[in-house]
Amino acid sequence: MGAAGSKLEKALGDQFPEGERYFGLENFGNTCYCNSVLQALYFCVPFREQLLEYYSNSKNIGDAEENLLTCLADLFSQISSQKKKTGVIAPKRFVQRLKKQNELFRSYMHQDAHEFLNFLLNELVDILEKEAQAAKSDQESSSPPDTVANGPRNGMVNGTKKEPLVTWVHKNFQGILTNETRCLRCETVTARDETFFDLSLDIEQNSSITSCLKNFSSTETLNAEDKFFCDKCCSLQEAQKRMKIKKPPHILVIHLKRFKYIEQLGRYKKLSYRVVFPLELKLSNTVEDADSEYSLFAVVVHVGSGPNHGHYVSLVKSHNHWLFFDDENVEMIDESAVQTFFGSAQEYSSNTDHGYILFYESLGSSIKS
Repeated sequence: MGAAGSKLEKALGDQFPEGERYFGLENFGNTCYCNSVLQALYFCVPFREQLLEYYSNSKNIGDAEENLLTCLADLFSQISSQKKKTGVIAPKRFVQRLKKQNELFRSYMHQDAHEFLNFLLNELVDILEKEAQAAKSDQESSSPPDTVANGPRNGMVNGTKKEPLVTWVHKNFQGILTNETRCLRCETVTARDETFFDLSLDIEQNSSITSCLKNFSSTETLNAEDKFFCDKCCSLQEAQKRMKIKKPPHILVIHLKRFKYIEQLGRYKKLSYRVVFPLELKLSNTVEDADSEYSLFAVVVHVGSGPNHGHYVSLVKSHNHWLFFDDENVEMIDESAVQTFFGSAQEYSSNTDHGYILFYESLGSSIKS
């Protein structure tokens, strides 16, 4: 990467962002799924800053037990504190810990970047929640029983259950969907909320993220065998159902469902469909009907014609420059090159590099820590 690194430094010249580091990640045998997601997360600046803050705080506490969170924090800290501006880092401890933690990632088979991202975010949340719980228990055991500041210890306050802990991972990635079902007989609307870290969207040929989001929130009629049990009518009724975004996340992660199970073939097939993803996205299918505006800052790209083999790379926007990360290699690309990863308008095309996971940051709100 020496030559490539100096090439990148030359390309950026005086415009090389102050204090920024652009490092490739070594591949340990089919770990591109991991490298591509790690680069997208590293350039998710609010997430990186909070992870590094966590790292400096946990270093002060002393020897924390090694887990996926400490390994990730250690890796991000290594990158950000490099003396050189460019180079290659081996995320060895992180990959070893990942394989130790989850047997799914132990083999040298081609893995799914979206499954890895999902596992990682949920694992980080679990670790932070356990740490907060342990800290709370320590605090409570050191204070006399009658002066517990937070009310009774059974997790109930005034007879109602306490709110779940909101970690900095939640503050970055968590949004809330509301599932609305309207009984067509009595018009009663039943709404159920659910949280999400990413939206998985069905895709169609020659479509766009906006149209995929519209389809995601389109009204579906429940009839025949799919009738809905209405509590008010006390019977099964025809109903209309739709999904809306109740609370858009600060970082919106969109997963394009490019791998589809084909019954006739008895296996998964990759959909190379052309799906346009804009650099600036207006999210209009929200409950408030107020447009939330987002800016694209990373794309994880799947390269290859099938689901069980191929390669992952990532495109990242940093300080108004677009960069292309392919394991150890990092190079600058033109913003116009992003559109070459939309997909193919024809079924059989030589272009097999397709946007798979999109990372958008909200332009409206900043995260309160």
